[in-house]
Order: sequence, then structure tokens, then C-alpha cells
Amino acid sequence: MKELIEQIAKALVDNPDQVSVRPIEGEQTTVLELRVAQSDLGKVIGKQGRTARSIRTILSAAGMKLKKAVYARDSGVASSANWKRPSFPLLGSRKRKV
Repeated sequence: MKELIEQIAKALVDNPDQVSVRPIEGEQTTVLELRVAQSDLGKVIGKQGRTARSIRTILSAAGMKLKKAVYARDSGVASSANWKRPSFPLLGSRKRKV
């Protein structure tokens, strides 16, 4: 999943070397956090969030194939006062009992 997000994001942005995906492990969930250059944030989100929604749809389909429950959530983007590199969790996957 991490590699899939990375491939999609790198294809969309102008600065592919600034793309990073970090898994954040929880007890029952894993959140994948995507970070891109500030100038590329709009390209990843898209008009009215359509691109981000499409990425989530693809990841959801991939999660079904891997038998992982996938859910998506948004978080705020860092303000310019404390800007490092914008990031937002794209999706989380819940460990499914089989």
C-alpha cells in the first residue's frame, strides 16, 4: 500500500523527490501519512478534493484485494507560521480478523 501511494503521488507532483509516505502503527490500525512539497499540495488534493478522493478509492480497492479494511480521513494542513512539509493521512487500514 505504501508503495502504491508513493507511485501515484510521484506521478502527480512536480517534485517527486519530496514525496514521502510514513506508516503510523496503532493497536488495530495503520495510518499512512503522505508528505509532499508545499507547491505540490494542490496537485495531490485536486479541485474540490477529487484527486485525493480518487487516490482513496484506488487504495480502498487495493485494500479489499489484500483483505484489509480501509478507511480514509483528512487532517488539517500545517499553517505557514509553522510550515515544515504539508502532510495528511490518506488512509488507515484496520487489521481484519479472518
